[in-house]
Amino acid sequence: MPEESLTITDNRTGASYTVPLFKGAVRAMDLRKIKTGPDDFGLMTYDPAFMNTASCQSAITFIDGDKGILRYRGYPIDVLAEKCTFLEVAYLILNGELPTEPELKEWTRKVTLHTMLHENTKQFMRGFHHDAHPMSMFISTIAALSTFYPAAHDIFSRESRDLQILRLIGKVPTIAAYAYRHSRGLPYVYPDNSLSYPENFMSMLWKMTEPKYEANPALARALDVLFILHADHEQNCSTNTMRAVGSSQADPYVSVAAAAAALSGPLHGGANEEVLRMLDEIGSLDRVPEHIKKVKAGEVKLMGFGHRVYKNYDPRARIIKKAADAVFEVTGRNPKLEIALELERIALQDDYFVKRRLYPNVDFYSGIIYQALGFTPEIFTVLFAIPRTVGWLAQWQELLGDSEQKIARPRQIYTGHDLREFVPIEAREKTPAAVTA
Repeated sequence: MPEESLTITDNRTGASYTVPLFKGAVRAMDLRKIKTGPDDFGLMTYDPAFMNTASCQSAITFIDGDKGILRYRGYPIDVLAEKCTFLEVAYLILNGELPTEPELKEWTRKVTLHTMLHENTKQFMRGFHHDAHPMSMFISTIAALSTFYPAAHDIFSRESRDLQILRLIGKVPTIAAYAYRHSRGLPYVYPDNSLSYPENFMSMLWKMTEPKYEANPALARALDVLFILHADHEQNCSTNTMRAVGSSQADPYVSVAAAAAALSGPLHGGANEEVLRMLDEIGSLDRVPEHIKKVKAGEVKLMGFGHRVYKNYDPRARIIKKAADAVFEVTGRNPKLEIALELERIALQDDYFVKRRLYPNVDFYSGIIYQALGFTPEIFTVLFAIPRTVGWLAQWQELLGDSEQKIARPRQIYTGHDLREFVPIEAREKTPAAVTA
């Protein structure tokens, strides 16, 4: 068996170095010994956007993008989506094992106990302008919870951590529903703890004057499946943010708020909204070829296709596509689906897309199904944030237990001026780049 190491020859000096491999990777700090002289800082890696850098070790989520594999704690995503509830999967992600029936019952009871919001939180949310974006309200309110639960700062207390995790998982649907109803000018609806996790969320969203909201079982199950699919996804932008902020030992509320802020961008959690915009712009089946032509010409993007990690069909997209059928049996078929199916058909057969390995991702169908469930596009990213809170918290817990983790502090390659001589203000000349407006 060959030695688990690399031999690197520095062509600048002719020196050779043996660099050990750690689980198939090179530790970046081992490269620091490669120097041109005693005053040299040592070799660094340059990797904008972390295209090929592992920032941590994690036992939570496994992805093989080339094969289209996604697993939580070793379990295939399609099996979990078919056989489990979201809270069952949440328990798995946070604790490493699927719960027994008594454990799931107790776990569900504990989460349900924390669905209510402090009345002052409601007053805080009412202070937002009537047209405030629900995601901005969600982010701000999550951060504000830090002021309601100061004990959350004791992040190394297991008892405190467990309590804050229960609070966050219980309260994020309530905050999301209140943000949505605020945007519609509707009164807030208290949680109904006799309902399941997705049913309670639907009740807080859509209950009007009826004594008790009764969710359609097929729609509630579809929402539960969507929550399962979005619960975690390895070291994506928002999870990396959660770990970076958490590495400073910030409390879980402000850390989750920061992660949600990262999620809010159109290149991350807002991508499904962009898919709907694209489908609206296409408008009809007969205009699909024209849009494909524009994509090939580089004039527009094919939203919902391709992924930073997946170079195969996103396994979550397959599951959502299947779940959509159950939803449309209740709601009626969304006209956008026909356009989406035609785009997918062409892209899976056309050499232009096949060679670039552009397959449908989770965002391609999720927006259509969310719209069919009754959601408007501005709430889509908030829907993403509800289940992803579980993944963020699991990653945060893992971070705190990792002895190798320190406060996140990347290096940089400095490209600015060298040492400059100070010029008194009366002797300075106006530069073309100066801002005068």
